[in-house]
Amino acid sequence: MKVAALQMVSGTVLDANLAEARRLLEQAAAAGAELAVLPEYFCLLGARDTDKLAIAEPFGAGPIQDFLARSARELGLWIAGGTLPLAGRGADRARNSCLVFDPRGRCVARYDKIHLFRFDDGAQHFDEARVLERGDAPALFTLAARDGRTWRVGLSVCYDLRFPELYRGYAAQGADLLLVPSAFTHTTGQAHWEMLLRARAIENLAYVLAPAQGGLHENGRRTWGHSMLVDPWGEVLAQQAEGAGCVAGALDAQRLARLRAQLPALEHRRL
Repeated sequence: MKVAALQMVSGTVLDANLAEARRLLEQAAAAGAELAVLPEYFCLLGARDTDKLAIAEPFGAGPIQDFLARSARELGLWIAGGTLPLAGRGADRARNSCLVFDPRGRCVARYDKIHLFRFDDGAQHFDEARVLERGDAPALFTLAARDGRTWRVGLSVCYDLRFPELYRGYAAQGADLLLVPSAFTHTTGQAHWEMLLRARAIENLAYVLAPAQGGLHENGRRTWGHSMLVDPWGEVLAQQAEGAGCVAGALDAQRLARLRAQLPALEHRRL
């Protein structure tokens, strides 16, 4: 099954970001992808953390969700919508949510980011908990491919990547593919991004598809990029360093089964 990680350099204008996302989704569909995954904050990287609150939508209704549903339906794609802000418990909080739409435009899965990023090296300061509330539970969905195969897919977002127990839980539930839409900072991405992605793939004997924000944004933030597809043996199959683009590759069900049979590490776990 062909898949695509869509890398963006999102700005501060919602409509412009959606137009760019649509261009990349069309590129993925033209390349034969069945699943396309957008990066974290694909719809907006605002000038301030609170900007995302202004576009937060109730779950099930809103222009960003309508855009994702319509694009999935018109392009015949499974789309994992990176993240978008969904309404939280109060007007001053939102959920950083990944929604998955099937080719009919139906929302079939929702994952709210569980681990909220905080970083302070004296020069850069980030604290997502100022405007976001954490999610409550992991989320998997089953994707029926055109060839009749089914894939179990586990959802995560960016900073979740540092918490291997989330992915181990997905593996225990039969996950074949792990999605990691992200907006890693240049500093942390340069140090750890590829290492963490390959580790999650190897230890769970699963494919990892990680679309990212990659470049210098209007708000002055610089993200690491390097969107990639990693196979269950830890091999990077496709990658793009910076700039907007479509990182496409193929999942091989026979290779996945063969590797799991040759090295049945998932069966050897002892708690």
